[in-house]
Amino acid sequence: MLYLIGLGLGDAKDITVKGLEVVQRCSRVYLEAYTSVLTVGKEALEEFYGRKLILADREEVEQNADNILRDADLSDVAFLVVGDPFGATTHSDLVLRAAKKGIPYRVIHNASIMNAVGCCGLQLYNFGETVSIVFWTDTWRPESFFDKVKKNRQNGMHTLCLLDIKVKEQSLENLIKGRKIYEPPRYMSVNQAAQQLLEIVENQRVRGEEPGGFVTILVAVVYRGFIPIILPTDPINLSVLVEIICLFCPLFNHHYFSTQITKAGKGQPFSHSTRPSLKRHFVLA
Repeated sequence: MLYLIGLGLGDAKDITVKGLEVVQRCSRVYLEAYTSVLTVGKEALEEFYGRKLILADREEVEQNADNILRDADLSDVAFLVVGDPFGATTHSDLVLRAAKKGIPYRVIHNASIMNAVGCCGLQLYNFGETVSIVFWTDTWRPESFFDKVKKNRQNGMHTLCLLDIKVKEQSLENLIKGRKIYEPPRYMSVNQAAQQLLEIVENQRVRGEEPGGFVTILVAVVYRGFIPIILPTDPINLSVLVEIICLFCPLFNHHYFSTQITKAGKGQPFSHSTRPSLKRHFVLA
């Protein structure tokens, strides 16, 4: 049996009881390690689960899936995914491969950012299509996702943005030359994503296109809280936003953000602090 097990969004203890029971009896346990990461490392998971974990990177999952499925028709194999197992299309492909081979499978769900985003006070049924914001390069600066943001806005919907993660990626040169040399891990910050959005807005205006009344208030959602990223707008509206943020997330210091908003209203740049988290998302409200 192949088990796809969601790990939730926090640490080792966020796995479900059912998921933990399965992990402890499987012959092999893989940890998917490229679409997202927890706030703790592999060693902490191994200590809590009482099992050794096999790291499965993008190459292993997408190109060598047969290694994961090996003997899964004879013994139990677990595939652990941060969040919910079906948060990435890659994992759906793994299920299809198992079904094609006649390997039975079972999915054990867990919390995902797709539902945990409700912590920012916005109703889940008012969210439109989710988008991914990828790292730009010197030669590749896609803007297509922004059209989905505009469409959501036109329909009065919020947008959840998933920020890019680069883990065990090769440079174009090393990829072409077939060299197994990998770039250092990179995790897009909310600031980087916001900057790319602003550049897209400016690019569209230069081209004579209307950005569609793009709202410049972003609520960044991170593990166990969310961080407001305030771009130039009305300081009065920002004060209302801070009131809402502090209402739904007492971890934030109301005085700190109120002070920063006052500074922003006087033309000074708005600053913020970030919490330790390797997977970040934000909401265009």
